[in-house]
Amino acid sequence: MTNVRSLEAELESARELAVDDLADAIESIGFECTRCGACCTGHGEDEHTATVFPDEVRRLEDAPTDDNLEGEAIPDAEDREWRDVARPMPYGLEEGDDGLEGETFEWALETDGCGDCAFYAEDEAGVGACTVHEDRPLICRTYPFSVGLAGTSQPMGEAVDSVSLPAQAGADSEDEAGVLRAHECEGLGREISREDAEELARALKERAVRELEEAIGVRDEYEPADREPGEVVVHDSEGAKRVDGTPLEE
Repeated sequence: MTNVRSLEAELESARELAVDDLADAIESIGFECTRCGACCTGHGEDEHTATVFPDEVRRLEDAPTDDNLEGEAIPDAEDREWRDVARPMPYGLEEGDDGLEGETFEWALETDGCGDCAFYAEDEAGVGACTVHEDRPLICRTYPFSVGLAGTSQPMGEAVDSVSLPAQAGADSEDEAGVLRAHECEGLGREISREDAEELARALKERAVRELEEAIGVRDEYEPADREPGEVVVHDSEGAKRVDGTPLEE
């Protein structure tokens, strides 16, 4: 039987993750970004879906974009708003008479008309790139890896490879050890420097902590929304919001 632990216990485990252990696991799998764009684009009828935290949305509202990239699907930073950056996570919403409606949890990066991330573009040589690379969210900084801790569900779909992490000090059993998961990406298996592995490991630890802090915030702030017919309400760690990011009670 799976050992189900509280979110608070998971958060403590995430905070205790050793960057060196994560870096070792990343090195053992290997990774180098080939800039193929697969993690930034939609596939068939499936739109690109990447979770973005509320503070990341606000940062991306003001993030400068790379002027050398073509095909930007978002306004310049001075004209950019919440809805240009993020959309309600589609899971749990239903198709109503006037489009999607209902309540959902968390935000996803906005997409363009092709289902690609709105911040994805191609350079003059046709190579994919992020137009806000320096300000990209943690989920983008850490793909194709994720960290699983005892009792947590598996994010980002099925893993194609995984490495068990050493049990942390004070763990009651090996079952409390975490696992580094690698998800489908053509860059897997390539040599990675120790410096890059450690940088990626630090971002993975930060993401694991932030995801659990967000989940706890959503749980603590959640109340069923008194919404209008045809309206979408998004619950995040700051409370219930409209699709433009404004608090529902305003």
